[in-house]
Amino acid sequence: MRRFLLYVHTGRRAARDAMLAVLDDLAERQVEAVLMSDQVAEVRALPAAEIPEGLIAALEGEMVEVLDVIEAGDPVELGIVLGGDGTILRALESVRDADIPVHGVNLGHVGFLAESEAEGLAATVSRLLDGEYEIESRSALHITVLDADDAVIAEHWAMNEGSLEKANRQRMVYVAIEIDGRPVSSFGCDGVLLSTSTGSTAYAFSAGGPVIWPEVDALLLVPLAAHALFARPLVLGRSSVAAVEMTMDNRDDGVLTLDGRRTVEITAGMRVEARLSPDSVRLVRMSSTPFADRLVEKFQLPVVGWRGRSRGPRTR
Repeated sequence: MRRFLLYVHTGRRAARDAMLAVLDDLAERQVEAVLMSDQVAEVRALPAAEIPEGLIAALEGEMVEVLDVIEAGDPVELGIVLGGDGTILRALESVRDADIPVHGVNLGHVGFLAESEAEGLAATVSRLLDGEYEIESRSALHITVLDADDAVIAEHWAMNEGSLEKANRQRMVYVAIEIDGRPVSSFGCDGVLLSTSTGSTAYAFSAGGPVIWPEVDALLLVPLAAHALFARPLVLGRSSVAAVEMTMDNRDDGVLTLDGRRTVEITAGMRVEARLSPDSVRLVRMSSTPFADRLVEKFQLPVVGWRGRSRGPRTR
């Protein structure tokens, strides 16, 4: 039997309505829906008036399986995510070990990770069931946290970014930047971002970093409000390792936040090392829209007056 993961922003009524519609579509095609137990519990905890009629019955149907975790080897074909980019990042955490590709249906705002829109949900589900899609691989970060004695105390991954920032909002953090084992700079700042190309349109974009096309296999380092003459964003290649060390003159702690969700306390003498992970993240794509067109659409960029005469690149 075919199995699709369904992951939803349970706090939004529109997402809960869409959840019921997708469950019905999957059941009609004899495809089993896999749901995460914490999401089912969140729906059940809502006031009755907030739960779409028929949703509880659908959750208890024969074509639904509820899991606590999805493990490597679980036969799940792909995931359908109903929400914004934050929901997609949460879904990717759930499927990381199982390496399941996901397709995002945008119910949020800018939604760079999501491709489809809620208005065409039925058609989207039909195309996914018919296999009318391609898999796009995106680079992810591998983050290592070391203590003052260089002992590894934590290892994490991130789809968008890891941000090392000050925990005390009234003070700066003092950091030393190292690239490929060589010292580059040191300064006081609000923090330092370590980002993927995908994350270049997220926090790094707001911090003044460059927009990097997603197919570029790059690691981006962006200082946040640094007190330094040289504190520009740095774009590194796959073979590079970037390290940010909390120098010993820090009187306050810092905090490392991964994709805006997971946190690690960083104290003086500790360091954060980032490199591109050998394990990519897989997104399900149904259109070949150029990234430039997506930028224009998402940021509503002014393109009036464009004199191009073709949809493709110019040739010489």
